[in-house]
Amino acid sequence: MIRHTFGDRVFQAMNSGFLALLSIVVLYPLLYIISASISDPTYVNSGQMWLWPKGLTFEGYERVFRNPDIWRGYFNSAFYTVAGVLINLAVTLPCAYALARTGLPGRKPIALFIIFTMFFSGGLIPNYLLVKDLGMVNTYWALLLPAAASAINIIVSRTFFQSNISREMEEAAAIDGCSDFRMFFVIVLPLSKALIAVMALFYGVGHWNQYFGALIYLSDRDMFPLQLFLREILVQQEIASQMLMNGGDVEVLMAEQTRIAELIKYAVMIVAALPLIVVYPFVQRHFVQGVMIGSVKG
Repeated sequence: MIRHTFGDRVFQAMNSGFLALLSIVVLYPLLYIISASISDPTYVNSGQMWLWPKGLTFEGYERVFRNPDIWRGYFNSAFYTVAGVLINLAVTLPCAYALARTGLPGRKPIALFIIFTMFFSGGLIPNYLLVKDLGMVNTYWALLLPAAASAINIIVSRTFFQSNISREMEEAAAIDGCSDFRMFFVIVLPLSKALIAVMALFYGVGHWNQYFGALIYLSDRDMFPLQLFLREILVQQEIASQMLMNGGDVEVLMAEQTRIAELIKYAVMIVAALPLIVVYPFVQRHFVQGVMIGSVKG
């Protein structure tokens, strides 16, 4: 039995109190949005609802699930996320592993060129002109190919391969006749599950939450992601509120539209965040294991 001193008990009490406070700070916004999504907007807008639901109603979720645009956006976001993550991993991991091999000619200049793009980019207009010249405007590829790789993720993955894949193991495999491709797919990837899980999570969150690229490159509503429809709801709600403040013959109608928009807004937030909340526990073990990926190990 380890005997704890008075100072140890004080430290544990303070540490537990800090972690409890931090948990409250993190969980309160989520609990507030959940409560607001099933509360009467009158109580939410007046500030009477601040923790638990008031005026319980599921009208917001009913309208969301009846809206074909929401389901279309949900499917499109899922497609962009799955396809985007597969493309990201297919580009990032081989590139990072090649840069981690000391025998690659010119690997340092290539790495410096990749790092250079982290500080300087062409900007929005050159990127749009490039996508347009490639014929990808208003296509699914406009959201997938320009974001095929991230410079910071390539550097982090390269550091992981350098730190965790020993050169002696590669040399032993080469002596046994293992080719570079077989070494990567049969030896390196199975030893890099933590890296793959972390990269998939990072890229997946980015694809699921993206809306600016779709706003710039897409005009066909059939290809809009869920976040773009959510933006429309938020913009429409703000316009309706401004019209209501300006008065008019349709004041009652505007008030009803505002109430409905408030209901749908919080409901869509929950619907949009739910997949990430459901998936995260399954990759948490690998994520915790890969927290120090890319760090300097001695």
